[in-house]
Amino acid sequence: MPEHRFFQIDAFAERPMTGGPAAVMPMDAFPEPAVMQAIAAENNLAETAFLVATGAGLWRLRWFTPLLEVPLCGHATLASAHAVFVHLGFAGAEIGFDTASGRLTARRLDGGRIEMDFPAQRSTRIEAPPGLAEALGAAPSEVWAAQYLLAVFDTPAQIRALAPDLERIRSIAGTATQGRGHLICAAPGAADGDGRYDVVSRFFAPGSGIPEDPATGSAHCAIAPLFSERLGRPELTCFQAYPGRGADIATRMEGDRVKLIGRARTVIEGVFRL
Repeated sequence: MPEHRFFQIDAFAERPMTGGPAAVMPMDAFPEPAVMQAIAAENNLAETAFLVATGAGLWRLRWFTPLLEVPLCGHATLASAHAVFVHLGFAGAEIGFDTASGRLTARRLDGGRIEMDFPAQRSTRIEAPPGLAEALGAAPSEVWAAQYLLAVFDTPAQIRALAPDLERIRSIAGTATQGRGHLICAAPGAADGDGRYDVVSRFFAPGSGIPEDPATGSAHCAIAPLFSERLGRPELTCFQAYPGRGADIATRMEGDRVKLIGRARTVIEGVFRL
């Protein structure tokens, strides 16, 4: 019976059981896609990351939700980098991941943080799609579109109170972006009154089999350029307000790239038997 090392890692987590859980599975070679999809469905986490070493400091990386393979995933990349640095014995300062979205890098920072380099997703402002306010139970002040639909609200309290109709969100966001139906909801964090965060967000991805994602690096590739320009500074401190968890994600704009910065915590280590 084939066995593979298995790690469940909380990404963008300041402490265990916060951030976004991802499974990371290093392998000698990728199995057939149907096998990876079945493993991801068995794990039943937002993403399972599969890693194959290809050279000094280089890995191929693929991500699967319980429903399908995705072209980009931030939190499972951070979890993968953590696994390489902490569990797989890599002593270098920087990792290269070759993915469906090109070469992504991850490097060690002080204090256990990891900085990743991702492509920015610049959005275009659009009229609010019909039915969006009703599907969310609240009307956003602005709506933007790129790879994901992005609804901007005035306060974090509005973000935290959302109880969306996910099937309607899937249809509305999918039509607006010609994608699978993913929606970012974000607000300036200063409206919280304590100034801890620049942006507070939530992310809904029913079209990929994820009703709500606890920590979404790729969503912050759209949040960072919009709010960095709006707030007039390249660096942001962001909080993804998944109920009961919460993810701390720092961003820094550098041209057409976004640096995503956070910590990760291993919560489960074991063996997956096929």
